[in-house]
Amino acid sequence: MFAKAFRVKSNTAIKGSDRRKLRADVTTAFPTLGADQVSALVPGKEELNTVKLYAHRGDAVTVYVCGGNPILFELEKNLYPTVYTLWSYPDLLPTFTTWPLVLEKLVGGADSMLPALVVPPAGLPQVQKGDLCAIALVGNRAPVAIGVAAMSTAEMLTSGLKGRGFSMLHTYRDHLWRSGDKSSPPSLAPLALDPPDLNEEKGSVPADPALQRDVRRLTLEGEDEASGEVRQRMCGEKSLSEASEDPGVRGLNPDPTDSKTLQEQMDELLQRCFLHALKCQVKKADLPLLTSTLLGSHMFSCCPEGRQLDVKKSSYKKLSKFLQQMQQEQVIQVEELSRGVESIVAVDWKHPRITSFVIPEPSPTSQTIQEGSREQPYHPPDIKPLYCVPASMTLLFQESGYKKGSVLEGAEVRMIIINYAKKNDLVDADNKNLVKLDPILCDCILAKNEQHTVMKLPWDSLLTRCLERLQPAYQLTFPGQEPIMKKGKICPIDITLAQRASNKKVTVVRNLEAYGLDPYSVAAVLQQRCQASTTVAPAPGARDGLQVQIQGNQIHHLSRLLLEDYQLPRKHIQGLEKAPKPGKKK
Repeated sequence: MFAKAFRVKSNTAIKGSDRRKLRADVTTAFPTLGADQVSALVPGKEELNTVKLYAHRGDAVTVYVCGGNPILFELEKNLYPTVYTLWSYPDLLPTFTTWPLVLEKLVGGADSMLPALVVPPAGLPQVQKGDLCAIALVGNRAPVAIGVAAMSTAEMLTSGLKGRGFSMLHTYRDHLWRSGDKSSPPSLAPLALDPPDLNEEKGSVPADPALQRDVRRLTLEGEDEASGEVRQRMCGEKSLSEASEDPGVRGLNPDPTDSKTLQEQMDELLQRCFLHALKCQVKKADLPLLTSTLLGSHMFSCCPEGRQLDVKKSSYKKLSKFLQQMQQEQVIQVEELSRGVESIVAVDWKHPRITSFVIPEPSPTSQTIQEGSREQPYHPPDIKPLYCVPASMTLLFQESGYKKGSVLEGAEVRMIIINYAKKNDLVDADNKNLVKLDPILCDCILAKNEQHTVMKLPWDSLLTRCLERLQPAYQLTFPGQEPIMKKGKICPIDITLAQRASNKKVTVVRNLEAYGLDPYSVAAVLQQRCQASTTVAPAPGARDGLQVQIQGNQIHHLSRLLLEDYQLPRKHIQGLEKAPKPGKKK
C-alpha cells in the first residue's frame, strides 16, 4: 500500500477527546495489550498528530504519528500497527517467518507467497482467513511487514504451502516507514522453539519428503524460472539454525542472541556517545557548553555508523534527565545560565567513567541519507547558471551560429558580445573601454527612452545588460549523474519562522528537493539533532513540493546541517539570519 509515495491531505494535532477514543479503539483492536501498554502506545501528554493522506492507489488512510514516528494507521475503519509499534510489541500479532531475500519483493509491493515461508519445528501460527499477521525474517523476530492472511493455517497446509499467503499492507523501508525516523529493526532473539515434531496432526511440516522440499523452496510470484531456481539453491536446503549462521542473515541482524530491549540498547548508545564526545571532542575551552550543542554537534557525530541516537527511545526520554544522572555521578556539572537554557559548566575528565572509556576504532564516516537499505553519502550538486537566447536578441547571436532558445554559459555570452563588437568595428577608437551601439545592440539592450540618448556604453555595462536581457536557466550536475538543465532561476532553500495558534514558533524549510535532498531524510536528521518534533507536508502553492516543519526556532541547527554537513553554498539558502541570538530562549 505504501510502496510508492503518498499525498498528504492534512496534518493536525489530535484533540483530547479523539485521543481517548483512539485509546479505546486500540484496546478493542488489540485485546492482548494491557492498560499500561495502551497508555504507552497512545500517551496522554506527548504530541500526537493525525495525518490524513491518500495512498498512490487512491485509498484514504489516517495515520497517527507520535514522537515523529507513525504508530498506527486506519483504513476503512480498521486499525493497523506500523512496524515501529511492532518493534516495541513484537508479539502483538501472529508472526510468520520468511527469508531475508524475500524482503526486497515485499518492499516493492509484492504479496507474500506461501512457498517462501520458513516453517519452524513448532509449526505455523494458527490464524483464520482475514486475520492480521506480521512477517519476520529468519534469525530475528522483529516484524518487518504486516498483511492480511489470504487463507487459514489449515488451508495453507492443505494446499501444500502453495499460492498467495498474505496480502501485504505495510513493510519496513516503504514510504510510511520513511515518514518516521527511519530506524532499523531491533535485534530480537527468536522465541525458544519446541523440539522438532513432524506429526502432521500437530500442524507442523508435512511428513511427505516432496512436500517438505516444497515448504523450504523459495519462489516468488512473477519470478522467471531461472532466478527462481537460483534462489531455491541458495535458500531451499537451509534449516532455520543454519540460516541463522548465514553471514548474509547475520548482517541484517548483527546479534540475534542479544536479549536486551530496544530501550536498554538506546540507554547504552546514549552513554557511549556522551562519553565519546567528552573524551574526544569537548575541550575545556568549549565550556560553558549548551546542552543542545553537546547533543547536536558532538554526541550525534560520535554515534556508530549505521545506528541512530534517539533520546526519546531511551529510559530517560529527555536529555536533561540523562545529564542530571551524569551530574549525580559527578561526571559533569550543569547550570541554568539563562532562563530555560542549561549549559555544562564543568567536566571531570579524570572521572573513571571517562578515563576507562575505550574509544571505538575510527572508520571513515560522512553525513549520509538513508535510501532503502543502503546509505549513500550526500554530495551537493554543481550548479551552473545558463542563459537562453530570447526572440528579441536573436539578431545579436545569429552571426555566431546561435538561434532562439540556444543555451549558453556566461563566458560564452561574453565572448560572443566581444567578437560581435570587434567584428563590426564598434570599439571606440579614442577610448577602448567604450563600445559604440549599432541598431542591433540598441534594440537588444536599450530601453525605449534610451534609444536616442545612449550612443556608447562601457564594456562592463554592455555585458551586464546583455546577460540581464537573456532568459535565465541553470544546470544541475550530481556526482555520477548526467547534467540536468532547467529553465528559470533555481529557487533557494527557503527557511522561515511561523507562529502557530498555540503561540509556539515553528521553523519551516522549503525547496529541499531542488538540491537533491529528501525532505523525509532531512526531517529525521533534524528530529534527532533538535530533539523536537518534525512533520513533512505539501508546501502551499508548490506543485508536488514538500516542506519540513520543526518545532521551535531551529535555524542554528539547519545552518550547520546545510552549510557544514551538506556543503551547500550559502548563496542558495535564504533565512539563515533569523537564527536565535545566543542565550535567547527558542
